[in-house]
Amino acid sequence: MSDLAVSFKRSPVGPLGIIALPGCHELARKIDNYLLTWREERKKENPDFLDCNDDRSSFLINIDFPRFGTGEGKAIIHDSVRGHDLFIVCDMFNHGITYTMYGHENHMSPDDHFANLKRAISAVGGKARRITVIMPMLYEGRQHKRSHRESLDCANALIELCEDMGVDDVITFDAHDARVQNAIPLHGFENVAPTYQMIKALVKTVPDLHIDKEHMMVISPDEGGMNRCIYYATVLGLELGMFYKRRDYTTIVNGRNPILAHEFLGSNVEGKDVIIVDDMISSGDSMIEVARKLKDLKANRIFICSAFGLFCNGLEVFDNAFETRLIDRVFTTNLIYRMPELLEREWYTEVDLSKYISLIIATLNHDESMGDLLDPADRIEAILKKYGYR
Repeated sequence: MSDLAVSFKRSPVGPLGIIALPGCHELARKIDNYLLTWREERKKENPDFLDCNDDRSSFLINIDFPRFGTGEGKAIIHDSVRGHDLFIVCDMFNHGITYTMYGHENHMSPDDHFANLKRAISAVGGKARRITVIMPMLYEGRQHKRSHRESLDCANALIELCEDMGVDDVITFDAHDARVQNAIPLHGFENVAPTYQMIKALVKTVPDLHIDKEHMMVISPDEGGMNRCIYYATVLGLELGMFYKRRDYTTIVNGRNPILAHEFLGSNVEGKDVIIVDDMISSGDSMIEVARKLKDLKANRIFICSAFGLFCNGLEVFDNAFETRLIDRVFTTNLIYRMPELLEREWYTEVDLSKYISLIIATLNHDESMGDLLDPADRIEAILKKYGYR
């Protein structure tokens, strides 16, 4: 089957169902379309293979999340989910969704989205055969370790979902620190890297790249992101550099030690294109500071690849960086909410992960191995050859 990376030999675990939480309907519809298309291809190629999903016009489960005037909410499922293999797609960071509370419009916070996730699981009522939560950016993923007398929100959330509410597997993308999975050692936890999709978008968008050690480098903006950058540098055959954040550990501002300076460790970047890789862009201040330091070191073009573009303080800082040629292009995925104005920016490229998620869902539904999907090295090599870089 041309579109599928695996050949499904097993029957599905159960009838497939996809629950889209508020703010995820666009992504869920794309996933549904891929799955329906592949099903029709499979039926044509192998009409004798029996599949409990063959008579479905859509895999999306009809669910509502009404709110009372007090702001309280509930989940109502209108379709049967008994015996289903359910995948719940959620975006904990979609602040574009609003609800009315005492006559005031409130934007949904991560806590509101997490409450909706628990409501959806509660509405299933234990009738599903298996529940997998696809949470691209982990709820409270940055609160993954205890530095002071403080809460461990991400670990607590995973324990509540898996130990108390019956979730079997959690799938996330580019976790801030994947070691948080140690909180649920007896449950599935897949940390998926969008490396292949990022590299594919880069080579398709920028036609005049020179992907070799003489013309390009991979840079980590901090020490915490070195593992993902090592992978980029290895599969692309590039040199690696990093910045470390020199902090003032005598002061705490908004729960964190303020950054005093970004110090560079690495070989000469003069005249080279640079790929800065990180898991998220929050305010963007650190990323712009890193780009400024690289320009001071006479780097050529700067491309930023980040799984999640939050842009908490707006887009103006990136507009100014692009106008002053500090950065050349920013790549983020469609795994979380993107402000409509972001999609119109000249410096922005969206990386679509809907097909990849569809492959993951189809693979798990047929109880096949995820190994080939999670290791994209061969696919990266193939896309580099396709565009003439190998």
